[in-house]
Amino acid sequence: MNEYEASLVIKSGAELLSSASSDPRSEEGYEAVKVNLSDALERIAEALGNFEASSGAPSRSTGWVQDLRRVADDLVNR
Repeated sequence: MNEYEASLVIKSGAELLSSASSDPRSEEGYEAVKVNLSDALERIAEALGNFEASSGAPSRSTGWVQDLRRVADDLVNR
């Protein structure tokens, strides 16, 4: 799987999560959902950092990486 295909999986997962959250069945499992989302955001931040490191062109990814990590931390610490 390449990075484009992997990004499609993330997009599809986000769409499924959005759909499921619009009709929540219970509060059970919400803590686990936050942990999973936090882990996913950390890995997305890592991927953006990797893309940034391999690209010679300046971009806004560095700030996005920091923001994603901040959100990931907040999810599990609140």
